[in-house]
Amino acid sequence: MMACGKDRMQTTATGLKYQMHEQNKDARKVKIGDILSLHLTLKNAKDSVIRDTHKEGTPLRLMLQVPPFKGSFEEGLAMLGKGDSATFYVKADSLFTKAGQPFPPGITKGSDIIFNVKLLNAQNEDEYKKAQIEESAKQKSVDDKILTDYLTKNGLAGKAQKTANGVYYIVNQAGTGTKPNKGDNVEVQYTGKLMNGKVFDSSLTNQQSKGKPVQFQVGVGMIIPGWEEGIMQFTKGTKGTLLIPSGMAYGMQGAPPTIPANSPLIFDIELVNVTKGQPQQTPQMPGQQQGQPQAGGR
Repeated sequence: MMACGKDRMQTTATGLKYQMHEQNKDARKVKIGDILSLHLTLKNAKDSVIRDTHKEGTPLRLMLQVPPFKGSFEEGLAMLGKGDSATFYVKADSLFTKAGQPFPPGITKGSDIIFNVKLLNAQNEDEYKKAQIEESAKQKSVDDKILTDYLTKNGLAGKAQKTANGVYYIVNQAGTGTKPNKGDNVEVQYTGKLMNGKVFDSSLTNQQSKGKPVQFQVGVGMIIPGWEEGIMQFTKGTKGTLLIPSGMAYGMQGAPPTIPANSPLIFDIELVNVTKGQPQQTPQMPGQQQGQPQAGGR
């Protein structure tokens, strides 16, 4: 499992500096188009951590793209096989200039950005799709047990109804208006919680909505599927609760750092208004974080 030159600083012909820590000589090297699952610790030149997927609890998944410039992070990834670990030193000037982005705080011109990577898995498109289907089917039954146990424990089993895709909804206070149809505009107040009761987002308190209902067009993919399917069961004015399996929320990737992978979610909902009309601006999805750094500046 150990290759010659372990931990030794090396440089490719394109100027990418790197150190190989673990290398499985029998593993196939990744190819352009492969879907990778990896843990990443991203640091600036002063060794300050910018992002750490270990602490987020969810590996990063990405498709390996053609290297956008010489000495890029993608070039480094192409050197790895499943189980390998390495550190790559990418020139900040190249990274942000090529991406057309300003230098973020903590990253200075002329410095390196440090990518410490552990490659957990590499799959071609067919392998990835097959694994996704298998994992999704398994997780669906796990989620349903979590949700039904929650309903039973809290005395809500008799009040909850279930949609075709496994979303449970409870009407706490019935409205008097009509149900939204696909393409209708809705206004919604919400509070989103993990199954342990921890609130991760609320239109009543977050900076974007500032206490006002979020507005969006329902049934056209602007929000997570569980929201759409659940909200379309309510009439205008309804106050209720949605219990959403992870596959109808943020799935296996989650929404780090607030929502872990494979997390069923609870939303307290008030359907404030339903109207016909022009599509609304795409809202920030519940639990989504703004300004979260992405590997390679993507």
